[in-house]
Amino acid sequence: MDGEVKGRAGTRTIDVMGAIRAKIAGRALGAGDRLPSIRSLAATMGVSPSTVVEAYDRLAAEGLIRARRGSGFYVSPTVTPPLALTEAEPRRDRAVDPFWVSRQSLDADESVLKPGCGWLPPDWMPEDALRRAARALARNDASVLTNYGSTSGALALRRLLLTRLAEDAVEASVDQLMLTGSGTQATDLLCRFLLRPGDTVLVDDPCYFNFRALLRAHQAKIVSVPYTASGPDVTRFEEILGSERPRLYITNSALHNPTGTTLTLQTAHRLLTAAAAHDLTIIEDDIFGDFEPERSPRLAALDGLNRVIRIGSFSKTLSASVRCGYIAARADWIEHLVDLQVATSFGGPSPAATDIIANILAGGGYRKHMDELRQRLTRTRRDVARRLQALGVEPWLMPRGGFFLWCRLAGGKDATAVARAALEDDVVLAPGNVFSVAQTASDFMRFNVAHMSEPRMWDVLRRALKAGST
Repeated sequence: MDGEVKGRAGTRTIDVMGAIRAKIAGRALGAGDRLPSIRSLAATMGVSPSTVVEAYDRLAAEGLIRARRGSGFYVSPTVTPPLALTEAEPRRDRAVDPFWVSRQSLDADESVLKPGCGWLPPDWMPEDALRRAARALARNDASVLTNYGSTSGALALRRLLLTRLAEDAVEASVDQLMLTGSGTQATDLLCRFLLRPGDTVLVDDPCYFNFRALLRAHQAKIVSVPYTASGPDVTRFEEILGSERPRLYITNSALHNPTGTTLTLQTAHRLLTAAAAHDLTIIEDDIFGDFEPERSPRLAALDGLNRVIRIGSFSKTLSASVRCGYIAARADWIEHLVDLQVATSFGGPSPAATDIIANILAGGGYRKHMDELRQRLTRTRRDVARRLQALGVEPWLMPRGGFFLWCRLAGGKDATAVARAALEDDVVLAPGNVFSVAQTASDFMRFNVAHMSEPRMWDVLRRALKAGST
C-alpha cells in the first residue's frame, strides 16, 4: 500500500513538471517569468502543495527554473525553447495528446501493462526465425555489420517487396521502390518532399494518432473527414477537397487504425475520382495489410502509383526492433526522395536490418507465421470483445483482421478519465480523442487485444471504468 501511494505521488509530481515544461516550451512562460505560487498551482492542478514543492525542486535541479529567496520560482533567464509540438494547436488535456500515449507506451518498464499500445507482445512475434536470421547475419561478410545502408536500400529486399506488391495488384518497377528506416520515416520523408509549413493535410477522423503528431512537426494545417464502416465519408471528403484544397491525404485502406474497418471498392473509386479532380496526393499506409485474411482493394493498385503513394513496414508483423520501411511511388518522385534520405539519414536503413528481413521473407516461414498469427488473433478478438461487452464496452464493429478493437464506453463514461485512472495502476490505455482531430471520440477507446491476457489488466479496467463515470 505504501508503495502504491508513493507511486501515485510520483506520477502527480511528473504531471506538475510536465505542465510547467509545456508552458515554457509553448512560450506561455518566458525567460525570467515568475511561476505560479505553490499554493495556487496546487489548487489549480488538484495536488498537494508538497507535490508542487517537489516538482519545482526537481525543475530547479535541472536548471529549467530558479528559486529566489522570499520571492518564489522563476524561469531561468537562459531558457530559449524551440518549437513545442504539444503547443502547435490549442492546449488540450495531456491525456488526449498523441505524444502522451506514445511516451507512456514506449517508456514504460516491463511491469506496466499496455493495452493501449500499437504493437504485438514479444511472444507473438517469430522469435525463432529472427534468431536464425541473426545467426546467418553473423556469418555474412563483415561489411553488413559495419557499412552504411545504400541510398535506395538493399536490392534483394526491394525485389522481394516488388513480388509482395504484385500480390496486391500494385505494379511497380525497382526504380519505383525505396527502403527507409521505418514506416514513420517514410511518412516523414514524404511530408518533407510534398509539404510546406501551412499546407493543408486531410486525415481520417479518427486516425492513427502519430499522423497528427508528425503533421504538427511539419507545421501543417490538419483537417479531418469522418470515417465510416466503408471508409471515409465520401460526400464530406468531396466537400472538404472543394473548400479546403488539401495538398495531401493520409489513410489506411486495409484494417484502418484505430477503427479496424476496410475500404470498400465503391468508396475507393469515388475517392480516386475526387482526388484526380482536385489534384490531391494520397499516402496509403499499408502497415496492417498482412493481417487481412483476404486482400481488399488498395488505392495504389487502382491508381497505378500515379497520385497514390504506398508505404509500409514490418514493425507490426516481424519486429519493432529490426526496423525498415518502404515507399512505392512514381520513379521521378523516388529519385528526389532518395536525395532527401541521403540529406537526412545519409543512406537507407541498416544493412543488418534489411538482411534479417530479407532472410525471413525469402523462406516460407513468414507466410506460416502470418497464417498462425491471423488465426490466433481471430480467437483473441472474439474473446476480448465478449469480455469487454460484459463491462459495457461495445466494439464499434468486428474487424476482418488485426489486433485493434475500437470501442464505445457505455453509461456516460469519459475515456480520458478512464485512461488517467488506469495509469495510476500502471496500465496504459488509448482514449478516443487521441485519434480525433475534431475531438468527437470522448467516449471511445482503442484496445490492443493481444495485450489483454493479464487478469490484473481486467481488474484495473473494471475500476477505471467506474472512475470514468460522469
